[in-house]
Order: sequence, then C-alpha cells, then structure tokens
Amino acid sequence: MNGGLVDFTVIKVGGGLSQLPGALERVCSALEALSQLHPMLLVPGGGPFADAVRAFEGRAGLSPAAAHWMAILAMDQYAYVLADRISGGVIVEEPGEIREVLSAGKIPIMAPARWMRSADVLPHSWDVTSDSIAAVVAGTLGAGRLALIKPAVSADPVDCYFQAALPAGMPHLIVSWERLDELSVWLSVQTAAAAPPE
Repeated sequence: MNGGLVDFTVIKVGGGLSQLPGALERVCSALEALSQLHPMLLVPGGGPFADAVRAFEGRAGLSPAAAHWMAILAMDQYAYVLADRISGGVIVEEPGEIREVLSAGKIPIMAPARWMRSADVLPHSWDVTSDSIAAVVAGTLGAGRLALIKPAVSADPVDCYFQAALPAGMPHLIVSWERLDELSVWLSVQTAAAAPPE
C-alpha cells in the first residue's frame, strides 16, 4: 500500500494516559509538534473504554470473539478522544484514507474496528491488545517504524502477541509519556537513516 506514500511512522497512544493528570494533553501537544517534521499515523489504545469491556466480561461473561470486537470498538472511541485534542487530527477507518490525510499535512488517527473486522487476522484473545494491532497496521501499511507511547514502561511492556505481530526488522520504540524527548530524538535518527542519499 506504501507505493507513493511518504515515509511515515505509526505511533500507538496508550489508553492509560487518560488516567494520569496532564499526560494525555502533554502527549497530544508533543505529537502535534512532531508531526510537522515526521509524518505519522496514530493508533489509539482502548483506555477506559476497553476497561469497561473487561469489567462487563468479569460481571456477565463474554465469548472471546465478543470481547475481542468490543475491545477494538473501544479503540475507535479513544480515537475520537485523540481527534478532539489534536489540532489537525482526522479520523480514518480504512487504509485508503491515510494517504489523503497525510498529503493534506494533517494527522490521521486510525479508528481500526472496520478494517480489523474485514481483515480478521488476529487471535480473539486478551493476549492481543492495541500494541499488536498497531504492529499489524504498521506492517500492512509499510510504515517506516513503530513507536508505542505508554503510561509507564514495565518489565513486560507489550502484550503476549506483539513480537509475532511486529514485522521482522521494523525499527520500534517503547517509551513512557514522560520521556517524549527520547521519541523526538529517535524519530530524527530513524528518519535520517531512511532518507535516500543525496
């Protein structure tokens, strides 16, 4: 799909940021600024909307398939949160929409439910979260790199399926929202490395 598409980065914005005072606002502001230098596609986490699915599953029970699709719909809801807070953010639901948004100098924000439902390439399990979905999106679209912005970086920062979903050799970064300077430096280095020689 990347034919003719400018080199870009997929950035997953963790849903848990919404629970930390000021974190989401700081990340959105930083991404607005970084997008001026580094074209990007944002993939949302599920945040409190996915937490609601987990809570309902715990109380009433759900099949793995129902929980899977409800959690991905939670990502759609969080996409609208991001679009509400990022100037120039535009919701996209299909891969074909991304090129137009990037070409207009705006920031595409993926609401992935329609696309993921059509492709249905991931296990229906809580082992698959928005981390793996971001990796699949990055690989399918031929993105140059993938970054995950997390509330915190733990010893096991990604879901169980992430390594299987991540395309072989794709540069990736997992970073805390408090270390966005690292993201900026990494993007600059990766973009320079990907640039064709003069």
